[in-house]
Amino acid sequence: MSIRDWPDEERPREKLLARGPAALSDAELLAIFLRVGVRGRSAVDLARDLLKEYGSLRSLFQADQETFCATSGLGMAKFVQLQAVLEMGRRYLDETLQRGDAITSVAETRRFLTAQLRHEPHEIFACLFLDNRHRMLAFEPLFHGTIDSAAVHARPLVKRALYHNAAAVILAHNHPSGVADPSQADHHITRRLREALGLIDVRVLDHVIVGDGELVSFAEHGWL
Repeated sequence: MSIRDWPDEERPREKLLARGPAALSDAELLAIFLRVGVRGRSAVDLARDLLKEYGSLRSLFQADQETFCATSGLGMAKFVQLQAVLEMGRRYLDETLQRGDAITSVAETRRFLTAQLRHEPHEIFACLFLDNRHRMLAFEPLFHGTIDSAAVHARPLVKRALYHNAAAVILAHNHPSGVADPSQADHHITRRLREALGLIDVRVLDHVIVGDGELVSFAEHGWL
């Protein structure tokens, strides 16, 4: 049966308009993006097949061009369209915090850091540099690691803090595994960087670990 033959309340587009996007399942949202299915399979059926094959929306969205385009029901046009949608989403989240803006809430900082780091397939350690009014001076990825670790050194961070004349920083890194729980190494690195930055009177306001749909704040847990 074609989606056009479904009751209005079950059609993904009509359901979104009536109840909002949060009411839709992953398959229904993906079906709206796909727009059409394949012979004998509706867009929703195809979306369910893709989620079963890839395991999650995130895995599908992170597929490389060759893998994505080789998947039945997809192709180059859909790959290009998806990359544009993902980039628009990241830019939308980026706009929650721009250079010169004062950080006024934990939520906006989290959205910004999530937009910057969640999609990265490898571990990245970054820093948000702030002035004495907690206005954003710069956001810089500083260290790139493997899938599960990053070599983090104090000297480059101190150098960049001095360059920006920062009064405070927020440290951040991602866990590509999706689990945001900090390791003992994360605690050790935080203490070491906090001590190094303290020598130049730069405060570490937080260290945020970005996982898959979750974040852990050192400040919230009293670990700073």
